[in-house]
Amino acid sequence: MSSSATTPASVGVAPWRPLFLSHLAKMDSPEFVFTSLSPVESKESPTPCVPRARYCIYRGMWGELPENKHNDAPQNERVFASDLPTLTTDVRMHKVPEIFASSQGHGGVSKSQGSGGGGPVEAVFWVKEAMTQWRIRGDAYIVGPDIEGPDEGSSGARAVKSRIGERMRVVQEEGRESWSWSKELTAHFGNLSPGMRGSFKNPAPGTPVSIPPSDPSLCLGQKVSDLEDEVARKHFRLVIIRPGEVEQVDLTDPDNARRWIYSFVGPKGGNPDQHGSDVGEWRVEELWP
Repeated sequence: MSSSATTPASVGVAPWRPLFLSHLAKMDSPEFVFTSLSPVESKESPTPCVPRARYCIYRGMWGELPENKHNDAPQNERVFASDLPTLTTDVRMHKVPEIFASSQGHGGVSKSQGSGGGGPVEAVFWVKEAMTQWRIRGDAYIVGPDIEGPDEGSSGARAVKSRIGERMRVVQEEGRESWSWSKELTAHFGNLSPGMRGSFKNPAPGTPVSIPPSDPSLCLGQKVSDLEDEVARKHFRLVIIRPGEVEQVDLTDPDNARRWIYSFVGPKGGNPDQHGSDVGEWRVEELWP
């Protein structure tokens, strides 16, 4: 499916991106804390939602799959770039329905088996090698097997293509019309190790060990080489974070710590207030640490 209809060529590079990526390159493993909102079922709770945090692995910016010589999946031409961090997850994990349940109009929990979402999230990276903390606040969208094909007209798939597409920028015209969301999803699956792919055939996460899974294909320790493995691909999902604010805290000099916040203000020509400077689609302001 062509992405040109939803992808403006004028979106610029986020001012925080170059330093952020250079810091992640220093990490042996780009781990970060990913937090979503979980609805509270108890009517006695003073709040409707509570935060849920877990460690995840950064899988690259959307549209810019990291090179992996072991990945045999067909891949798109490097047509697009973005400032949208990605991670992979199992659709049976709690974070998926949480992202759907906390969204506004982009699909409730009942639609969480497909693409969609849009719930608020926060990602925090502590890069010890650079003594810098990065905090990314925004919303998150799920890319599932319905992103293209017979079900691509679903409201969730349309929301993903619209909200994510408007934050992608064209870096190469050739190949743009043939660029495929589904191919990009499969390429992300291919970028995982066989053991990690096999984890999507584990018993349902969080279910009691005392109750064996009814499906005999679900067990620990499997390795998957087939990129179209029916069970693993049924459970595999990609999460794309769409930043609204990015906060950088530099602690390299303990006596002169510094802190900045970058706020997304929309298309170029936004109107920053008196405290911020306009840098394309972003407003940057230095704060006391």
